Amino acid sequence: MPLFLLVYLAYVSIALPDNVGGITWPFVRLDLRQPIEALGVVVPFGVAGYVVSSSSAASLLARAGAGWVLALSTALSAGALTVYALAGAFWVVLLAVLLGGLASGAIDSALNVYAARHFRARHMSWMHACYCLGAAAGPAAATVLLADGRSWRWPYVVLAASQMLLAVTFAGTARRWGPPATASTRPERPPWPPPRVLWPSLTAFALQSGIEAGTGIWAYVYLTTSRGLAGGPAALTVSAFWAAMFAGRVVVGQWGERVGTRRLLRLGAWGMPAGAAFVVIPGPGWTASLGVVVIGFAAAPMFPLLTLTTSERVGETHADRTIGLQMAASSAAGAVLPGAVAATLISLYGVAVIGPFLAVLTVAMCLIHRRLRD
Repeated sequence: MPLFLLVYLAYVSIALPDNVGGITWPFVRLDLRQPIEALGVVVPFGVAGYVVSSSSAASLLARAGAGWVLALSTALSAGALTVYALAGAFWVVLLAVLLGGLASGAIDSALNVYAARHFRARHMSWMHACYCLGAAAGPAAATVLLADGRSWRWPYVVLAASQMLLAVTFAGTARRWGPPATASTRPERPPWPPPRVLWPSLTAFALQSGIEAGTGIWAYVYLTTSRGLAGGPAALTVSAFWAAMFAGRVVVGQWGERVGTRRLLRLGAWGMPAGAAFVVIPGPGWTASLGVVVIGFAAAPMFPLLTLTTSERVGETHADRTIGLQMAASSAAGAVLPGAVAATLISLYGVAVIGPFLAVLTVAMCLIHRRLRD
């Protein structure tokens, strides 16, 4: 199997568990005698594990090579899912989520480092489009497995089996991913990029993740509560948001090399505030719904192409460490911005603040993208 196809498959596979927790939690918490709000305790454990492993991914890749980092991390993911499936106490769930975060951060960083080195815009964008497929397929598969009163443990058993199969595949192809750095060329620690180029990159990824996660999480509540849209069209809008992002990444993969990464990033950076304007301006609910979809389509090229152009911004020497740190910033912001920050604003000003909140994030993203171009 060509490695780019294995990368696509891997990205679908690692995305499958990401949104399953929200589907299974109502059943998990009853079984483990936990309140519904205990999910707020679970999520930070996964984020913490992801941030730790993605931040140290450059050192792991320099010592073990991409193939073995992927194989061992995917095996750890399978183990974490197995632990979750067997959990009989809440602390076991927390342990499983922490291990899963450690695995996910290493896998995501290793795949992005490899793709940034070996792929052009087409395969990088299609790789991230595959994540959208996995993120959508995971909850659907969990719903099917939970049908007819089946235990919540079954989705995790199936996911663990798929991850172990992928780990075996990575191990079998480890040599094809390239060797680790030799002892003579490997630095003791991968160098840190200069702050003047590092912090704008981290800020861009934090904002981008906040926009994607914030829109996906809060759009339904905002559309139904503040814009008077019925539940059915609002739910369809959320699905259309992710579908638009998937479609945008497919389009970028097809035309990106002809149009150019800089032009596509500029279009995306300006397109997101344009979509947010439709979300904010007074009018019928369908205008806000249209704005949500525009944000999804405009956001499509940002994450993959910003990852692809990392070495242009920080230099080849600093690229691996920067990509890992960018993944960490993305994960942390994807939890904090739509979680703690948005929830605090809503408690102070009401649900209507979601529209301006997204608008501010998109404008800030546009400005930081301009800083990255300078």
